[in-house]
Amino acid sequence: MAVDRTAREPDDVDQIVGQWRTERPDLDPGPMQVIGRITRLHWAFDEQLNRVFGDYDLGRGEFDVLATLRRSGPPFELTAGELRDSTMVTSGAVTKRVDRLEHTGLVNRRAAADDARGRLIQLTDRGRDVIDKAVEQHLVNEARLLAGLTTDEQQALTRLLRKLTQTLPPHGG
Repeated sequence: MAVDRTAREPDDVDQIVGQWRTERPDLDPGPMQVIGRITRLHWAFDEQLNRVFGDYDLGRGEFDVLATLRRSGPPFELTAGELRDSTMVTSGAVTKRVDRLEHTGLVNRRAAADDARGRLIQLTDRGRDVIDKAVEQHLVNEARLLAGLTTDEQQALTRLLRKLTQTLPPHGG
């Protein structure tokens, strides 16, 4: 069995933690080992994921709205409130994203049958085509980004991240 030396080679976060240990030995910079790496991964992932979204002239937010509508199943429509809850952004952010997607013909708005003031946002056929292609490329890209980990390592990381997520305050709290 090959030894994985990559996980033990010092990186930038190790250097930062070492400097804090030297300069402030009274502090425990240990949490930086995790948070610093998660932050750096977030930045790197964001850059890589946005490349795929850009191929479809989408930002992350627009991709999220289209994906949420697509995975909701037929008739691929939700209220603005349901989109807000599913995407975990403000109603203003949902409105801005939906405005842009409507302008490009990827979604339609219509009055809700049971509430004339309420609006339903529905994926258009073109929007469905775009998100179906984009999500395929997105998943290939995500698999590429995780290729440095074995399946067992990915599953272990998933469990640990889920556990960490469940110990944090609720979103917006």
